[in-house]
Amino acid sequence: MQWKRVVTYIITAIILVSFFISEETMLKAEDGAGKLVYVIPVEDDVERGLEAFMSRMTTEAIEEGADHIIFEIDTPGGRVDAAENIAKILQDLNIETTSYITSRALSAGSYIALNTDNIYMNPQATMGASGVITQDGNAADKKAQSAWLKAMTSAAESKGRDPLYAAAMADETIDLPEYDAPEGSFLTLTPQEAVEVEYAQGIVSHRTELLYELGLSNANVVESEPTFAEGVARFLTNPVVVPILLSLASLGLIVELYSPGFGVPGTMGLVALVLFFYGHFVAGLAGMEAIILLLLGIGLIIAEFFVPGGILGLIGIGSIIGSLFMAGADFGHMSMSIAIAFLVAIIASVILFRRIGLDKGVFRHVILRDRTTTELGYVSKENRLDLIGLEGVTVTPLRPSGTAILDDERLDVVSEGSFIAANKPIKVVKVEGVRVVVREL
Repeated sequence: MQWKRVVTYIITAIILVSFFISEETMLKAEDGAGKLVYVIPVEDDVERGLEAFMSRMTTEAIEEGADHIIFEIDTPGGRVDAAENIAKILQDLNIETTSYITSRALSAGSYIALNTDNIYMNPQATMGASGVITQDGNAADKKAQSAWLKAMTSAAESKGRDPLYAAAMADETIDLPEYDAPEGSFLTLTPQEAVEVEYAQGIVSHRTELLYELGLSNANVVESEPTFAEGVARFLTNPVVVPILLSLASLGLIVELYSPGFGVPGTMGLVALVLFFYGHFVAGLAGMEAIILLLLGIGLIIAEFFVPGGILGLIGIGSIIGSLFMAGADFGHMSMSIAIAFLVAIIASVILFRRIGLDKGVFRHVILRDRTTTELGYVSKENRLDLIGLEGVTVTPLRPSGTAILDDERLDVVSEGSFIAANKPIKVVKVEGVRVVVREL
């Protein structure tokens, strides 16, 4: 009987230890101890610089073995192409993702959120208003709107959400008056409405509360921040900044052509051009081929000053324009930016030509300004008006031209038309340039 009691005690002890171990394991699993969470901000305009940043950070999260990625979103939207590329990055992730909308996820921002597994919202946040708007503030064409509508609904369906509300965010013809989105208005969801339509899993006031809701309170959190270069690149690739940079580059270089030496205008133009390519290179938009083409174009333009013909200059200008298109994120936007810069260059050229002319700057080296005028001392041959009235003797017969001696000077002369034999006395009656007319005495 004694041994049975001992066995009972041992079994009971084992059960109790197993229970406590399981309980501790469950608690650790619930609070995320030992897990790695990456927090990536999605802020300001959605553009290609943000795309490059998110690509870098998600790659780093994968390499570091992250268990969860949280995207803290506060954006008014931005470029559709950049949003679509970001969505592809998110869809390809094998890590659980959560969007935490801290303030607003509008337009392209809502599309990014719909491509994550979970959505949580701050009590004051909003989500939606995703109609496609062109840069001039007008609605995009029907083809672009249709493609964007499909992208929105597909993103919602991919994460098990009702596509109706995603469609209403992008299509103003859908009538949802119960959510203040009657026909003619895009849907924008409040946090309560987002939870109601099962687009958001919950409403949280700060990141700590979000981590608790996700069961990651004690997880190791890595906060991601753009590097200084990425921050600069995002600014320089902004659709508003690009035409300004190109206009400054064209203006500076045009003014430099009319200025003696190389000074502030030329430096300003080169800096603007360098900043354009630097921003697009860091953002991953411009490769080395674009920079090589740019340098080739500049070299050809410089060579044009030493090689006549104009062909090298035209090829150089074409190379520079080609490099700009290669570096640009969008062909249409780059075309508009180059057109604006070209217009600025034309206006500056006209103003400077009228005020300065071509007597200064680079043009003074390539334009011939000297003239061989009489006022400057240039004559084709001395005009011998002093010979009129002089008498002399013919040396050769004049038929009607020949040679004579006048005042001890041997000269070519011509008679008035009649023949004059040699050794005959003559008199100068007229001088017309180099033509000395004589008459027999």
